[in-house]
Amino acid sequence: MKHLLFTLFSLCAFTAKAQAFKNPEPLFDPTPYGFSHASSVSTPGEFVYISGQSGGLGKEHTLSNDFREQTQVALKNIVTVLDSYTLKPENVMKITILIVDHSPEKLKIWNEEIRKVWKNKPFPASTLIPVPKLAIDGMLIEVDAIAFKAAK
Repeated sequence: MKHLLFTLFSLCAFTAKAQAFKNPEPLFDPTPYGFSHASSVSTPGEFVYISGQSGGLGKEHTLSNDFREQTQVALKNIVTVLDSYTLKPENVMKITILIVDHSPEKLKIWNEEIRKVWKNKPFPASTLIPVPKLAIDGMLIEVDAIAFKAAK
């Protein structure tokens, strides 16, 4: 019985630490830019791959001409998909951001908006790719994500 209780306790402790985020000391601190250098998962569970979410609002996919609004909607769309798996932003291990006509101003907006969603949680690993155009005219940003849900 003791062995069974120890095994169950160990499994619970291990599952709670399934996700890790790293920013190795020799590299620059990426947290002011809204990402971590790496993330890993070390336990059984389910990976959730979220397709690129644009700044298109609702089923009509209404696109604002404003980059900030599209960024807010893209992040909201990511959260909506996460919610459907009963996951939260902190379950996201990796994101890729595609920004049309990337600029320092757009990067500043992205950093402000991701902080509102992730709050004080570790940022996921991240890649930002400047692009000249996205799939639909008027799309200014697209964000995809890989999330992890630990097995219970």
